[in-house]
Amino acid sequence: MEPIAESECRQRTSGANCDFKIVVESNPRAPSNASQSLDANGRPVLTFSVALLADVRNSDELAFILGHEAAHHISGHINRAQESAAVGGLLGGVLAAAVGADAATVETVQNLGATVGARRYSKAYELEADQLGTIIAYRAGYNPIRGAAFFTRIPDPGDRFLGSHPPNAQRIETVRRTMATL
Repeated sequence: MEPIAESECRQRTSGANCDFKIVVESNPRAPSNASQSLDANGRPVLTFSVALLADVRNSDELAFILGHEAAHHISGHINRAQESAAVGGLLGGVLAAAVGADAATVETVQNLGATVGARRYSKAYELEADQLGTIIAYRAGYNPIRGAAFFTRIPDPGDRFLGSHPPNAQRIETVRRTMATL
């Protein structure tokens, strides 16, 4: 998976660090989760908890999840979310100050605006990562439809206002639609 993810990264980005580091979070109390982050040098890190590794039922599921997390980096979701948070915080602060709020209220509204800004596109980012993750897993020789079966066993976040993830059925449909084009 890693060579295919790195190849997709190089093909789809310009100047991005595509040297993925894969890490297993060994804390037995860490919840079942996978995430993408950057280390201090800007290297993309894909982290999987031990609980998540225990939850996957086959290599297709693990490959799809790895492809999904790599896709977040390839698509620049961290930077885009940070930009949206900054704009949301700025707008919230300006509006609060314009109506005469005190400094503490302005700060509170800035923080709220930043949270709303960061969440503004998070569901869309998850679906983008599902789409590109499907392509990565498929090109690496895995079955993304089997991989997306993972969504049938995890809690469905529904379609909550300011939720960070879209409904599981929408994610599965994104994988199926993407596979129909490959």
